Amino acid sequence: MSSSARLPVAIVAGLCEGARRAAVGDILRTVPGTVVLHHDLSAAPAGSVHRTIRDAHGPVSSGHTPLVNDCACCALREDLVPELLHLADSGTYRLAVVELWDSVEPQAMASVIAAEDEALEVTGVATAVDPALVLPYLANGDDLAEAGLAAAPTDQRTIADTYARQIEYPTLLALADGEQDADDTDHALLAQLTPAARRLRVGDGTLGPALLAGFDLAAAAARQHPACALLPQEADEHGVTTLVWRADRPFHPARLYAALEDLACAAARSRGRFWLADRPDTLLSWDAAGGALCVESAGPWLAALPDAAWEMVPPERRAAAALDWHPEHGDRRQHLTFTSPGLDHDALAELLDSCLLTDAEYTAGRDAWQHLPHTFDEFLDPVP
Repeated sequence: MSSSARLPVAIVAGLCEGARRAAVGDILRTVPGTVVLHHDLSAAPAGSVHRTIRDAHGPVSSGHTPLVNDCACCALREDLVPELLHLADSGTYRLAVVELWDSVEPQAMASVIAAEDEALEVTGVATAVDPALVLPYLANGDDLAEAGLAAAPTDQRTIADTYARQIEYPTLLALADGEQDADDTDHALLAQLTPAARRLRVGDGTLGPALLAGFDLAAAAARQHPACALLPQEADEHGVTTLVWRADRPFHPARLYAALEDLACAAARSRGRFWLADRPDTLLSWDAAGGALCVESAGPWLAALPDAAWEMVPPERRAAAALDWHPEHGDRRQHLTFTSPGLDHDALAELLDSCLLTDAEYTAGRDAWQHLPHTFDEFLDPVP
């Protein structure tokens, strides 16, 4: 490769170390000129991160980098890019694979690497998956810290929500067999949760070339944004069901709050966007896995913005809003998806419907809605 050409960089993530290592080994065997960088964060509590670089012939180099701001992921970012730039300058390799440590999420690393666009090009992002472990990971509400997988002392993520983001961000999933055979239910769950991803079998020779095909960071970010996320579609296959629930009127904040525990535990994974009657201009995101729910503000609905501000809104979001535009409410809309084996579709839909404003509450109008209980203030306006 010419020293003036950009070095293609592929990212391979995944909580399942066995599947991840199998995927990286497959790439090394099938794409000549591949080099693999890996930062082991397991020793971060002792104050350092261990870096290894290897190719198809074995180790190339190794070393330690100190923690930055007491954050292992910060140390990774500070050390990774210089190493990649050094490899790019050498002109030796055709592809650099960044094998992320267990709990590191690919979206942040892809953005860091892509910022060096004069020398590096992110050409693919994959998460390695053992299909038999998808449900156990999504059902695991343990904190990463409890499992020894935290990337920083302040890391409050759980195994379930970290795994969900790892499989939902990339356009490629590398499927590797583990100790337990996956069944049709396992594969149906993975397929329903990741409608945007190609599923490639490790060992069939397709993963490496696919990681050189190109990766659109803006489109990937849009798929994750609650305003325009590519959410699962209605499905019922091999015992796995996805409920796609939509509604044009807002939630009653107190009734929704009372139902949160049941809703958060109703499915292995639920995602989407929603609006509350007492916060009619705020787009709220819904993100639940492992029985834990995260509710956050994602900014204003487009309908709440002045016309002049629309120029600053990404086209993906404007297009998504246009598909669901309501003559009175604009893009304000409930759009939640629940995916799980054994999902009680009808009971869940009934519970969600019961949390909406009644006809009388709805017709009372926005001024009356402001006097409803502000039960989500503790989530959305926490006291410092």
